[in-house]
Amino acid sequence: MINLNQLRAFYQAARHMNFSTAARKLFITQPAVTAQVKLFEDYLELKLFKKKGGKLYLTDEGKTIYEYAQKLFEYEREIENAVEEIKKLGRGTLRLGTARTYARHFMPFLISHFRECYPHIKIRLDEGSSQDMIQSLLDLRNELAVVANTKEPADICFTSFSQEELILILPPDHLLAKKKAVSFEELTDEPIIMKETGSGTRRLVNELFAKNGYSPKVLMEMSDAEMIKLLVQHGEGISFLLREAVARELKEKKLASVPLKGPKMFLDVSVGYLKNQPLSPPAQAFLDNLENLGTEEMRFQGIGHLLEKKPAKRGKDR
Repeated sequence: MINLNQLRAFYQAARHMNFSTAARKLFITQPAVTAQVKLFEDYLELKLFKKKGGKLYLTDEGKTIYEYAQKLFEYEREIENAVEEIKKLGRGTLRLGTARTYARHFMPFLISHFRECYPHIKIRLDEGSSQDMIQSLLDLRNELAVVANTKEPADICFTSFSQEELILILPPDHLLAKKKAVSFEELTDEPIIMKETGSGTRRLVNELFAKNGYSPKVLMEMSDAEMIKLLVQHGEGISFLLREAVARELKEKKLASVPLKGPKMFLDVSVGYLKNQPLSPPAQAFLDNLENLGTEEMRFQGIGHLLEKKPAKRGKDR
């Protein structure tokens, strides 16, 4: 196997046609360069240099080896440059997972804000239920996952950045839509269009029904929040979705919402990542960017509060 130190000594000597200059470039002594080149020639069983009139020349064999060495060390410089770019976030890939609802309503804003800071980072966005995205961390398919917080598994760390209100949605002409508030008992016979198993919304709704001593009457379940909204609008059932996900439909009165008796329902939206695993520079930058972006105000009022403020901030920056 070729000794790279010997090859480097030969390359610098051949590049400058001077052993003393090669020594200065390598920060070693001239005798050390001579010794390294001699060892390299002995290993190859080839003569790489010849002298005439006090001048140094490459043999034909030396010229051939030098051409390959030149390519090798050019690649070395490219690798060093690439490493510097990666460290400075001039290149790289962010592997990010997100719950489907967040992909539509939160991620465009979060990704745009990140790309304003790091325009050369490629982003690979993966979508699924919160449970699927947590599993994607364990499988090393994603480094970060924007999901509803959960107590399991223990080897994933969650950093909370927003609390999003979960609300009951109904068709505007539904009898319950006229009430000031409804109880879980009043919902026991209502057909519910539920988010898929594994979603944070599904888990929280099931927990709240169980806590109040009831079980939801699940008519159908699906992952697509847009389809759920359409089915509710057409009177096929009621559902539970994030307030931010139905803000437009509520404003346009295509859907109605009635408070539930008792405390409001909130999903703790967090960024999950593996404990005891180093994050890539892009992943760490996204996490830092998210923490800097979030405020205590946003954590308790939801990301919609931040979205309302952002356009005015951008206009001011211009």
